[in-house]
Amino acid sequence: MPLRKIPLAATLLAATLSALAGPPPTPVHDVTQVLHGVTVHDPYRDLEDVKSAATQDWLKAQGSYADSVLATMPERDALAKRIDELGRATGDLIREVVRLPGDQLFYLKREAGHAQFKLVTRNGLSGAERVLVDPEQLAQAKGVPHAINYFVPSWNGKLLAYGMSAGGSEDASLYVMDVASGKALGEPVPRVHEGLVHWTPDSRALSYNQIRDLPAGSPPTETFLDTTVFLLQAGAEAKTAKPLFGPLVNKALKLDRLDVAGVTFDPSSRYMLARTTDTTVQEGKLFVAPVADLGKPQIGWRQVSAFDDGVTDVRLFGNTLYLRTHKGAPRGRWLSLDLAKGQTVANAKTVIDEPSEGVLKGLVIGKGGTLYAELSRGFSTRTWRYAPGQAPADMAPGRVGSTFTIDDPAHAFADVWLLSSAWTEPARVLRSMGADKPPVDTGLLQIRVPPGTPALTVSEVMVPSHDGVQVPLAIIHRADMKRDVPHPTLLVGYGAYGLSMEAFFNPRSVAWLERGGVLAYANVRGSGALGEEWHRAGFKTTKPNTWKDGIASAKYLIDKGYATTKTLGIWGTSAGGIFVGRAVTEAPDLFAAAIFDVGMMDTIRSEESANGITNISEFGTVKDPVEFKALLEMSTYHQIRDGVAYPAVMLIHGINDPRVDVWQSAKAGARLQAASTSGKPVLLRLDGQAGHGVGSTATQQASKLADVYAFMLWQFGQATSTTAAATPAPKSP
Repeated sequence: MPLRKIPLAATLLAATLSALAGPPPTPVHDVTQVLHGVTVHDPYRDLEDVKSAATQDWLKAQGSYADSVLATMPERDALAKRIDELGRATGDLIREVVRLPGDQLFYLKREAGHAQFKLVTRNGLSGAERVLVDPEQLAQAKGVPHAINYFVPSWNGKLLAYGMSAGGSEDASLYVMDVASGKALGEPVPRVHEGLVHWTPDSRALSYNQIRDLPAGSPPTETFLDTTVFLLQAGAEAKTAKPLFGPLVNKALKLDRLDVAGVTFDPSSRYMLARTTDTTVQEGKLFVAPVADLGKPQIGWRQVSAFDDGVTDVRLFGNTLYLRTHKGAPRGRWLSLDLAKGQTVANAKTVIDEPSEGVLKGLVIGKGGTLYAELSRGFSTRTWRYAPGQAPADMAPGRVGSTFTIDDPAHAFADVWLLSSAWTEPARVLRSMGADKPPVDTGLLQIRVPPGTPALTVSEVMVPSHDGVQVPLAIIHRADMKRDVPHPTLLVGYGAYGLSMEAFFNPRSVAWLERGGVLAYANVRGSGALGEEWHRAGFKTTKPNTWKDGIASAKYLIDKGYATTKTLGIWGTSAGGIFVGRAVTEAPDLFAAAIFDVGMMDTIRSEESANGITNISEFGTVKDPVEFKALLEMSTYHQIRDGVAYPAVMLIHGINDPRVDVWQSAKAGARLQAASTSGKPVLLRLDGQAGHGVGSTATQQASKLADVYAFMLWQFGQATSTTAAATPAPKSP
């Protein structure tokens, strides 16, 4: 399937004729299962066989149909042009800054007008940048977009490990490079998908987690089971790597098959850590051993915490291990234990207590062991210094919005660098010398507000949900906007894994806001906006709160005059597919249009996929009768009803998505096309050279955003002209 391109004007007539013809029909082969006494229908089970010729033909036909409809949308080309202008006018983007001793910097940089992030290095802020890895060169040579998935410089900055994948697949191989010469060391190591890569304290070897090379025909659920952490000397052949940790290596530890581990080191410590998760939830198991054991036939791993201890983050400094836990502290607290004394989490002492308000998050350890922790409130996070005998101190007093800590992995610096973020101000990399001084802009990140951007205003409010619980909602629009007429309004939500939406400035969203559009972001239950209890309130059997909070947010936007049911859209991505899909299927009359973006649509069948099995800990399993009932309730695909007038829906998916298989959107799209009586379009927008969005190029991102905005304006009746509506396919049984 080729990379999507904006159709040329010469194809407009053909596109219009294709749109008039309606979406391609989908054969119905209903598969029924009786689960815990409930008969579950699955009329489009065939679409799960994505590799079959029939499914491939159907996907291509659906993608072509969607392209033909999108090509006729009158605002599409103008929006695409404006979004491109905004991206170019903003400046170069920089992310994932790493500081090392000697003031050596590594980071990813995407220059204005370029497609992809490059990996660069420089010596201090005054040093010249040098490109180490350029994915655009690979894309030009091979005709497929490439992306850097992760990178880890050695402690001395002389070597660099990084992962690279193609086409949004996230199927990364591990590369090692000599930084001075830019030359590769050894051959790439395949199947190193996760960024669980760490250098030993002497910078001579690195650990990595590798998934197994499965034989053809293996079920996808085997993909992330029995992974192994290896230790490889830099430049050596992968076949010489030593197994360090994993279910197949440490039988005596009785690890689960889904214990995916990373083995981490710290230059200040003589210990190493093995931490496991299922790749989805942050809780797991934690083991420790002396680094000296690397030279022994067998490593003496000692367990210091288990899943039930609620440890979600760890940091190592000398003999001290710091652990963040939510056990007995739903807003989080940081503990410490002495590894030299053989302590476990049972002996740990509190070093940063649970806050009375807000949520305690990440920790950075600076020079001399100074602790900097992030404290989240609402849509903003602040970095605070915690010193013994002193009151906690904000490291950027007077700075608007969020200040996230940039890691000091080697604990080498007396100052701390911060990444600022706010709804209406561009991000900056700041340097803070202390809480009694305002931070200084390093100049490393020079994002600009695009010329012509109108003055914007933000309201952060609490919205009563169906059960009276107050839900955080942020609303952004032009400062001169009046609510005497409805405005095109887009509600965005997620609500899973305890992840929350933070205040951020997106220059490309100006294309929506300058037209009088409203953007609203809801931190619904399932997120971590108010701590672990908030997460658990939208988790497994409590998951309905996630979409009911979204419905309450939609009603608030209508009640307060921002929108009407004819000018309100809703957007959810990935696990946010549950948020958007169930809001639409439970309250279809509230919305004019919806975006299901790489969404989790069929939660009954999800655990049969490679990544779906890792999500059982978050959503549940059909094998449990109580959790099955909850999964059936949260499954958009199974909650679509015949004869309902659903809003217009655009389902967006990359064919190479490794996190949510494309068949999830395919099945939901087919079901909506068959069931809806509104006459409104149901489009399956596909990209054959993309995945879950990780690694998508600037061009791909801009094209998608233009389609989303144009689709909304078209369905709100606020486009400059009209286009043909899609004709629904025949109804399924």
